[in-house]
Amino acid sequence: MIPESTPVWLVILCLGVGTYSLRLSFLGLVGDKELPRWLLRHLRYTAVAVFPGLIAPLVLFPEATGGIPDPSRLAAAAVTFFVGFWTRSVLYAVIAGAVTLYTLLALIG
Repeated sequence: MIPESTPVWLVILCLGVGTYSLRLSFLGLVGDKELPRWLLRHLRYTAVAVFPGLIAPLVLFPEATGGIPDPSRLAAAAVTFFVGFWTRSVLYAVIAGAVTLYTLLALIG
């Protein structure tokens, strides 16, 4: 836990150094070396692992409703998932989810 008396710029500086160190350890030290196939195979799933972590809180605990899940956002997330799964197109999934969300927000609030 960070004390309240800690200046915000010190916290930002420490986070920046930590982020730079993590990236340097991977990019700078590995550099031009060939990565093992097993590692490359696992790195392909990074986006698949990160997106649900970013999106799930916005769907399940939306700030617009005070953290209470609502049917409009849940339905839009479900439609987005199924359209993306069915069409294999991110663009179609996003458009279908947006249309669903705004339609349901207009109809039921």
